[in-house]
Amino acid sequence: MRKQYLEIGKITKLQGLKGEVRIQFYCDDPEMLEEFTELYLDKAKTPVSVEKSRYLKSDVAVIKLKGIDTPEEAQKLIGKMLYFNRDDAELPEDTWFIQDIIGLSVYDADSGKCYGKIDYIYQNGSADVYSIKTPEGKQLMFPAIPEVLLETDIDGGRLTIRPLPGLFEDSEEIRDED
Repeated sequence: MRKQYLEIGKITKLQGLKGEVRIQFYCDDPEMLEEFTELYLDKAKTPVSVEKSRYLKSDVAVIKLKGIDTPEEAQKLIGKMLYFNRDDAELPEDTWFIQDIIGLSVYDADSGKCYGKIDYIYQNGSADVYSIKTPEGKQLMFPAIPEVLLETDIDGGRLTIRPLPGLFEDSEEIRDED
């Protein structure tokens, strides 16, 4: 089941004297943060309005939340996670939230064998690398490129792949999933 509220970043420290805070954000695209006028604190239970935001570098932003006007008020937010409502975000076609991909079962397109479930996604520049945890606890990895990743079915809970020759040859721990 898809989570309605997804983590967008963590408040890490104060910025200036007007209640602004720095956020380590988890988006691929820094402009995504600008889409939101409302975010959520306290495991998505407390809505907060975003007055303004700006970027310091590729994964750090500064935001000003309505009603947080002093460093003392902002200090109380340090360490808190910020969430967004998935209904407020627009994704391009054939794009998914990482949190929706984690936990999907991975199947071989040719044999139908199940390798295991996605347990982590490494974002390494040109192509993400998906990590699979096998039922036996081994880790397999594959690049999320069109030659390997053939189909993503979030609602069906599965990915279909065609591993490149030799990609998983060290692992013989592949099984059928019922």
